[in-house]
Order: sequence, then C-alpha cells, then structure tokens
Amino acid sequence: MGDERPDARPDVLLTGLLFYDLVLTGLGKPPTPGEEIWTEGMGTSPGGIANLAVAAARYGLKTSLATVFGDDYYGAYCREVLAGQERVDLSLSRTADGWHTPVTVSIAYGHDRALVTHGQEPPYSQDALMGDPPAARTALVHIEAEPREWIAKAAANGTKIYADVGWDPTQRWSSDLLDQLALCHAFVPNDTEAMAYTRTDTAADALSRLSELVPVAVVTRGRDGAIAVDQSTGEYADVPALATGVLDATGAGDVFGASFVAASLEGWPLEERLRFAVLAAGLSVQRHGGALAAPGWYGVHRWWRSLENPELRRAYGFLTDRLPADPGPPVPHAPVTPPAPTAFPISPDASPPTRLP
Repeated sequence: MGDERPDARPDVLLTGLLFYDLVLTGLGKPPTPGEEIWTEGMGTSPGGIANLAVAAARYGLKTSLATVFGDDYYGAYCREVLAGQERVDLSLSRTADGWHTPVTVSIAYGHDRALVTHGQEPPYSQDALMGDPPAARTALVHIEAEPREWIAKAAANGTKIYADVGWDPTQRWSSDLLDQLALCHAFVPNDTEAMAYTRTDTAADALSRLSELVPVAVVTRGRDGAIAVDQSTGEYADVPALATGVLDATGAGDVFGASFVAASLEGWPLEERLRFAVLAAGLSVQRHGGALAAPGWYGVHRWWRSLENPELRRAYGFLTDRLPADPGPPVPHAPVTPPAPTAFPISPDASPPTRLP
C-alpha cells in the first residue's frame, strides 16, 4: 500500500508587506482640495499581503505568511485578525521593535480607489524572512524587477509558484522581468500589465505570448472577465465578469488569485477555476476592501443558494459538486471601528475553517 499520510506542507506560502487599511466608501463625488466630504461607509482591515493570506485561509487552505508587524496598535490588531481570527500561520513572521506598521487610507469611488499610505520600508527583507523557505504546495508571489532569492529556492524544492505583477511607476515595462517566469507554474497579470510587458495591443495577444513562457497563463480584464490558457492540459477559457455592484475594489485581484489557486489545488478544469476566481472577486467588491472582503466558502455557498438567474445557474452548475457540505460559519467582515487593544488575546481553541472537499 502507498503512503497515505496527510501532506504536512503548507498549501500556500506567502511573504510581503502588511498594511493596516482604513477604507472609506460611498462618496458622492471625488474629493477636492479644501473640501470636506462625509462618506456613507467605512471599514478597517489588514491589507497588503494579508489580502492573499485571508482569501486563501477562508477556503480552509493551510496558509503560511512571512511578514513584518510593527510593535504598535496596528500591528497587534492585524496579528490578532490573521492568527486568532483567520488561523493564518505566522511562525515565519516577525515583530519589529520601534517600527510603525504601514497605514493606508483607501478612498473608494466608482470602480476604482485612491490610496494614501504612511509607512517606511520594513527592517527585514523577504529573503531574510524566508531564509530557506519550507516546502509548500504553492506559493503566491509578486514578482518585481529585482528577483527574490527565496522564490528560486522555493521552486527548487517543488513548490509551484503562482505569480502576479504590479504597475511599473517608471513606465518602462522591462521585458526582462518576464525572465522570472521560468520559475513559475502560473502567471496572473491584469490586461494592462500583460500588454505592457509583452508589447502587444490586445489581452488575447498578450495571453498568447505569456503562454509560451509559463505553463498556466491568466489575464484578468476587470469588468470584461478573464481569459486563460493551461498548456499542461491544452485548455483555453474565456469567462465574463459578474454584473455586481462595486462598493470597494480593494483586494479584488488578490481574491481572484487565491481563489484560482484553491481551485487549482483540487484539479478543477480550467474554465471552472476561472469562473470560480471571477465569482469570488466579484463577491469581494461588494464589501469594504482589504483582507476581510474575501468571501471564502461561506460567501460562495450563500451566493449559490440564493441564485435565481437561470443562465448563471447553468454556468456555475459545477458548484453543486464542488462546494463543501458544510461551508463553515459566516465570515467576519471589516468592522467600522476595530476592537480595543484589550480585545486582542488570541484564542488557541477556536475552530479552524472548513477544509477543501
């Protein structure tokens, strides 16, 4: 008989910069200098790399995060939410004495938002936090112009790398960055990024170019949905976005990426993986942004149970066999006012989230 011991590796390995997010929504018009505007909504939440960590953990994935917390109120709050509430493994993370946790004010308006951040570079780099990274089933990474040593180490020990990329403030869009895709299993940029880095004029042409560089290429297109190619299976998929109201788009791309990984770990067909990720991202923008907008199994299950649209019932019929019988309790969303510091003890006996079926 084969070895039937459970896989002890983390399902998802992450590292990156953590933020304390304060999100303002419901503006009647964009703010202008010298003017005070009252908003209709507000929420607080961990942000930055926490968006990916919480989105993954809410699918019951064993999620290991290496990040830096400040020794301040914001750091204590974010640590409690991640470890105590969401059950993210923080054994690779550190608290930095005398360092201020970065704080971002996100002003959501229409289908986008403006961000104002106060903070400094953390005292520990990603490579210092990771060292020799533990073997994991997947790692969700953000590739930058300067390659991170830990990513090559993770790929060498069998971890499948799922990568995204960000806006290039220099506007150079150096194609040298794409050399790092040799380490990656999947690459998930948005259409603007994909076209800029591949020097193409359409999302479809960018996808075609990227599919030559990485086994799984995905290009997200916002309100136009997403397209993808899986060279390992020969699959192509093109799925539309959901017609949902947008309260705050913060973190939607992270929810998409984590949901795509969750479905990929279960070996779903490409179209199902893509539809699932599009759905989860669409559900997340209906909540105040950052990490706590992620729907998890509970949010997806609730949407499916209430869905009456026959066209969507057909398109998402695969959820009947994919959703866990018990999606777990309702997921907490971003509070208007976070709890006082005395409410921060981490409860070690809280129930873990539902595992993937």
